[in-house]
Amino acid sequence: MPSRNVRLRLNQQPSALKLRLLSYNIHNGVATNGYHHYFTRSWELMLPHPKMRRNLSSIATLLRDFDIAGLQELDRGSLRSGFVNQAQYLRERAGFPLAYCSVNRRMGVLAQHAMAILSRLVFTRVTQHRLPGRVPGRTALVAHLGDGADPLHIVLVHLALGSSSRLQQIDYLIRLIREYTHVIVMGDMNCGERSKEMQLLRKKTDLHLASEGLPTYPSWRPKRHYDHILVSPNIRVDQVRVLRCPFSDHLPLAVEVLLPRSLHLSRL
Repeated sequence: MPSRNVRLRLNQQPSALKLRLLSYNIHNGVATNGYHHYFTRSWELMLPHPKMRRNLSSIATLLRDFDIAGLQELDRGSLRSGFVNQAQYLRERAGFPLAYCSVNRRMGVLAQHAMAILSRLVFTRVTQHRLPGRVPGRTALVAHLGDGADPLHIVLVHLALGSSSRLQQIDYLIRLIREYTHVIVMGDMNCGERSKEMQLLRKKTDLHLASEGLPTYPSWRPKRHYDHILVSPNIRVDQVRVLRCPFSDHLPLAVEVLLPRSLHLSRL
């Protein structure tokens, strides 16, 4: 944690208008390098082991290059993670001054399923939205950044496995996003860019897909485009790429965007 805060008005520094974001399903810190590992290493998702800590450290090194990281499938501190709050662990080792972690499903001492947003920019607030669906526990996190009348909204999601539940969740997100002008939506959508869910989201909002045509799953032989980043028209995508990292069953998705000069953001 820095000893003092240094606030920068990003709209006053043209070179600072670029924002680097990462969306990553980290699979609870468990590296998976083949379908057979879902069976032979399934115990690693239920019990602590030394490799998890080493893998988290590698993920933390990766995160250091980004301003905001949206992470899915973390554990907030239970038996399976060796009672390590993975969001806090990654925040400290990657040098992020801020983190917001939301528990989606609580399974007592056994597991604390969570998502997190790590940031080097100031949140004015973070709101948590319970998404509809057949199985409860899916959440959208919205980080509000900026002290102006129209802030930047970062929306992090991890949608359901079933199509009918995903459609309900997409409908909720559409109603939520319509209230925002400057918005970035990212996360594991569990569906491809041509799915009816993604088509509905793009049809009913003015968001465009920054990460089109970039498969992220499975990490060892990516064929499916499940992880997405979408931005509003006033946000320019400068670069987008999939990072080849063997730390999860998904690959991380990275994007660099140029923000409108009207935004007033503060960096810690």
